[in-house]
Amino acid sequence: MDGNSIVGFYILLSIALYVQGAKKNVLFLVADDFRPNIGVYQGLNLGPNHTPNLDTLASQSMVMKQAYVQYAVCGPSRSSFLTGRRPDTTHVYDLETYFRNVGGNFTTIPQYFKNHGYTSVGIGKIFHPGLSSNYDDPISWSKNYHVSQAHHYGHSRHSHSWRAVPDIERQQFPLVDEMISTQAKKSLNELATAGQPFFLAVGFHKPHLPFLFPQKFLSDIPVSMVDLPTNAYAPVDMPDKAWNNYAELRVFNDIAVFNATGNPNTTLPDNVVKDLRRAYFSAVSYMDSLVGEVLSELKNLNLMNDTIISFVGDHGYSLGEHGLWTKHTTFEDAVHAPMMLRVPGLTDHGVVTNQLVEFVDLFPTLVDAARLPKLKICPEESTHVSVCTEGKSMLPLMTSPNGPWKMAAFSQNKRGKGIMGYTVRTDQYRYTEWTRFNGAPVFKPNYSRSLVGVELYDHVKDPQENVNLAHHHDKTDAVASLKKILHSGWRSKDTNPGIIG
Repeated sequence: MDGNSIVGFYILLSIALYVQGAKKNVLFLVADDFRPNIGVYQGLNLGPNHTPNLDTLASQSMVMKQAYVQYAVCGPSRSSFLTGRRPDTTHVYDLETYFRNVGGNFTTIPQYFKNHGYTSVGIGKIFHPGLSSNYDDPISWSKNYHVSQAHHYGHSRHSHSWRAVPDIERQQFPLVDEMISTQAKKSLNELATAGQPFFLAVGFHKPHLPFLFPQKFLSDIPVSMVDLPTNAYAPVDMPDKAWNNYAELRVFNDIAVFNATGNPNTTLPDNVVKDLRRAYFSAVSYMDSLVGEVLSELKNLNLMNDTIISFVGDHGYSLGEHGLWTKHTTFEDAVHAPMMLRVPGLTDHGVVTNQLVEFVDLFPTLVDAARLPKLKICPEESTHVSVCTEGKSMLPLMTSPNGPWKMAAFSQNKRGKGIMGYTVRTDQYRYTEWTRFNGAPVFKPNYSRSLVGVELYDHVKDPQENVNLAHHHDKTDAVASLKKILHSGWRSKDTNPGIIG
């Protein structure tokens, strides 16, 4: 038996052993505003690595190094990946709109597991809270959705963009994510003795603004470890609509004093940039420690071999690159986010794939990993179809991480009432068209009208997206090819082989 035959034999054996196993639990972990900032992504992040627990989880998971959200804002992104449908199907483009009111009565990931015999419990920020989810989408959960509160830290919500909280204060007033971790561990113990498979979703608020974290995490990251972005300027020839003035950060009193306009090619003082980046990385380390606590509890309960573990950030984040902050763009820093999936028996020794995957792929993958009835691809009009997906199960990548896969990942972001930026990422390029958008009842781009802006970035030569090549004469063929991919969309068999049929 040659080497390839031996490898093939063990792949088939691992699949056979996996299939024979009992029904697996699911631990569904979500972080907020989390760019790829863990060890396995080294070279893609610009900050220090202080995520030992996520690094350990990554070593036992399939890590998707090129995973892309469909919309780089919390509410639209979560509505999308939790239903497995794209924003132009959910019709959610803001933080106020509830997908069941405007898109359809779509079955969500936790709801699907609940409907198939699982106890479904949500803790922390899973859906975007408030009206945008009818207060945490009650239909998705078997038990009351646990919402943590920390009023002590919210009384002056916009006073400081970041703060390292002393231990003596935390003892009296625990931080929100600490309470979420505590509740998650309590729920794990309850679910472990219930004799029923569970789907436990745990959503951490950090590293979302304001960057609040225990003092010790700031001490672990000296200022000398924090670099300034090397590209604190807007991309050359960037169209105006590509920009966002990061009002989400400028609203904080400690930032407002600098009278920053948020306009292209303006920036904050270097010391402020360093402080913000340091605080963000500290918040990441804090979140990582809480993930570690939850995973330790799962291990203590002897449930690691019986539980699928999913971890994602809801979208990426800009930390001064291009002079930008937060999200709300179609740039790589905003739409590229971490995703990993641990499936006992399939990913025990770690799998890394560089294939392009999308967050809508998460729903069908979890369903396949848990061996529940497979999801069908949504028809073009799926308003009245409660269960379907606009993604593709990533399970084949666990045994063939470099096998045939998608040729592109699609994202979008809205500007005002009538403009939408549609972007497509291939292995080499990011291509974006800012176009007129037909809202209700159509919810589609109007490509028949002239474009408001076009962007093309070559990720082989320019991974930071510093120069827009869309109007360079030597890129005419590339633009034409990418335009065809973008306009054909994710349903194209050329772009997405195997998605239909």
